[in-house]
Amino acid sequence: MTDSAIHHTAFGEGTPIVLIHGYTLDHRVLLPLEPAFAGRPGWRRLYLDLPGHGTSPRLPGPASATTLTEAVLGWIGATVGREPFAVVGQSFGGQLARAVTARFGEQVLGSALLVPVVRWGADRALPEETVAERDEELVARLPAADRELFRYVMARQTEESRELFERYVRPGWQAHDRAAAAELEADFLLPRWPEHGAPQHRGHHLLVTTRQDALVGWRDQLALLDHYPRMAASVLDGAGHNPQVEAAEAVHAPFGAWLDRLDR
Repeated sequence: MTDSAIHHTAFGEGTPIVLIHGYTLDHRVLLPLEPAFAGRPGWRRLYLDLPGHGTSPRLPGPASATTLTEAVLGWIGATVGREPFAVVGQSFGGQLARAVTARFGEQVLGSALLVPVVRWGADRALPEETVAERDEELVARLPAADRELFRYVMARQTEESRELFERYVRPGWQAHDRAAAAELEADFLLPRWPEHGAPQHRGHHLLVTTRQDALVGWRDQLALLDHYPRMAASVLDGAGHNPQVEAAEAVHAPFGAWLDRLDR
């Protein structure tokens, strides 16, 4: 099932690093991380399209956080085998990356969690201000189908951000399976935090959140620090739910430092 349900794009050679995107997008939303690997050879980057996203077909049964997690765990077991590897997860993919670390334990060198899902619905602690800059005329010109998503996921609503949105966010949004996404939205959280019941993971970890994240916020994610003794954390200002797209250079600095710690 996992071979047919998960497609991926690979770059480079060396230690595997599995990159897992967020809900209703695809692997392209994580491609702005690629410049951080320049000058850092030795990483085989495996960018997944989750089932029902991008080029990956939906799962044959109901889509839920649990079924997608099990599919990813199975795919990693089949593809990576027993090699040490690292994992990156953004948004919903951050929840899955946490489950990967819990399941594979010491085989995981570490994880980078970019605005990871921790809580959902009314339980989320969301910031009051979610816009850093807005060009009202630009937003008004956007097609109605794009306007709401653009305003929701980009804190800097400018022409530059629109171009980034068109390149990295919108294609995945257009490609996802709507029926599978509706099922997943109704069963969006794992039954319990992946860290509960798992020993503390002493690999090198990174947490990146943003002050203007309108989807997951930043306060809830800080609770993860208690479960990862070697986790570095960055709370960025002036970016929303896709900081690796909207504020790539600001993300490259802590992300690159994390890669260097893993390499050592």
